[in-house]
Amino acid sequence: MASIFWVEDQSHWIKKFSPILEAEDFDGHSTELAIYHFAEAARQKIALTDKGSPPDVALLDARMNGNDQAGFTVSNALRRKWPGLPIIYLSEHAGTDIERAALEQFSATDFIAKHQHNVEQVLCWRIRAVLRQVSIDSDVSTTQDVITSGELTIDLNSWNVYWKGQRLMNPSNARRPLAPTPRKLLRELVASSPRPLTAGQVAGRLDSDAERFSYASYRQHIKTLRRAFAVVDESFAELCSSGQGIVTFGDEGAYCWVPAGKVK
Repeated sequence: MASIFWVEDQSHWIKKFSPILEAEDFDGHSTELAIYHFAEAARQKIALTDKGSPPDVALLDARMNGNDQAGFTVSNALRRKWPGLPIIYLSEHAGTDIERAALEQFSATDFIAKHQHNVEQVLCWRIRAVLRQVSIDSDVSTTQDVITSGELTIDLNSWNVYWKGQRLMNPSNARRPLAPTPRKLLRELVASSPRPLTAGQVAGRLDSDAERFSYASYRQHIKTLRRAFAVVDESFAELCSSGQGIVTFGDEGAYCWVPAGKVK
């Protein structure tokens, strides 16, 4: 059974698409729709849902109840809970800065314009394609308890981080584990890969105050991470300089995670 987590504030769109989605055979079984009219209600549901019971795909409106950021707040909550969850935007704002932000800043899997010819079929085609892609191994694989990307492993239960099988520790005190914020930041970089994240985007994903989580803070955490990697692998700095590992992204004050063996 394909489960779809859908956030849409306009009833006429729900009436238009619900029967089609419920009748469509995505995986040989009936489709389960969980529909939310408000971003706040959707975020509350995400918070209360067991981490081991993710939906198969999220379908989000972008601009809801007059708020251009409403869909993005839901996207951030979904990514924090289930980093690998496919997120498709179904929006009236295709071709605008909203679509650009969804794809470039919020790691959208797809963006579908509501006002296009044959949109009902297009929506079903895209969902089916996303579900098929999920079943194919990717560079970053996510299970309930572990995220892996190349030689990197993040244990989501203990929050321990391993590089080439060795646990990363606090680079200033090898007897203490890596601090929570660098670990969580690394997780967000891996989940967003290969898209870069700015300080503002990371602040949103970590539910941090954007003014307190400045670019200077971001850069300091990146330095901490790189030093921690270098303790167990002296070649890590060279790896980063070659465009892999934790990579500085242009002049935009952003960083991204590029798995070893991949070129940015």
